[in-house]
Amino acid sequence: MDAWVRFSAQSQARERLCRAAQYACSLLGHALQRHGASPELQKQIQQLEGHLSLGRKLLRLGNSADALESAKRAVHLSDVVLRFCITVSHLNRALYFACDNVLWAGKSGLAPHVDQEKWAQRSFRYYLFSLIMNLSRDAYEIRLLMEQESSACSRRLKGSGGGIPGGIETGGSGGSETTGGGLPQLVLKLRLRVLLLARVLRGHPPLLLDVVRNACDLFIPLDKLGLWRCGPGIVGFCGLVSSILSILTLICPWLRLKP
Repeated sequence: MDAWVRFSAQSQARERLCRAAQYACSLLGHALQRHGASPELQKQIQQLEGHLSLGRKLLRLGNSADALESAKRAVHLSDVVLRFCITVSHLNRALYFACDNVLWAGKSGLAPHVDQEKWAQRSFRYYLFSLIMNLSRDAYEIRLLMEQESSACSRRLKGSGGGIPGGIETGGSGGSETTGGGLPQLVLKLRLRVLLLARVLRGHPPLLLDVVRNACDLFIPLDKLGLWRCGPGIVGFCGLVSSILSILTLICPWLRLKP
C-alpha cells in the first residue's frame, strides 16, 4: 500500500495511468470494430480515448523544462556515446513536449487556429528521433555488457585450465577448415551470440525492460507518420505494453535504467 501511495502521488504516474487507459481504449475500439459492435459503443470508446489523450497533454505541461534539465545533466557523462545518445534523446523529448503543449492549446480551444495536423506530425517526428537515440543507447550498452561477459567467461576458462566450451573461438585459425564447414560454423557462432545476448539481458532486467519499452513505443510514431502502417490494434497493444512497463519502473525504481 505504501508503494501505491508513493506512486499515485507522482504526476508522472498519473500521466502513465492515463496513457495505459488511452491505449487500452484504442485496442478495445479496434477489437469492437472487428467484432461488429454497435456504432454507438465504438463512438463512446473513441470519445473516451480522446478525453484521455487531452488529459495526458494537460498533465505533461512543463515537461519540456524537465527534459532540458535532464539533457543538461547528461552532458556531464564521461562516456562519449552515452553522453551523445542521452543528451540528444532528452533534447528531442523537450521539443516533442513543446509541440504537445501547442496541440493541447489547440484542442482545448485556447488556440483554435493551430494547425493540429502539422504540429502532430512535428511532435511525432521528435518522438521518433528520441526513441531512435534510446534504442541506440540500449544497443551500445548491450554490446559493452556482451564484451564484458565474453571476457569474464574466457578468464574463468583460462583460470580453470579448460577449453572453450561450445566452440566460441572456432575459426580462429581456420586454415585447415573445409569450405563445407563454413556454414555450420557461422550458424554455431550466431547461436552462441544469441545465447550470450539472452544471458546479458536476463542478468540486467532494467536494460531488458528499456529495450522492450522503446521497441514497443517505436511502432507509434512509425504508424502516425505513415512510415510503417501498423494499424490501430498493434499501436494500441504496443502502447499498452510500454505503458505498463513504464508504470512498473515507477513502482520499482531499481528497474529504471541508469544513467
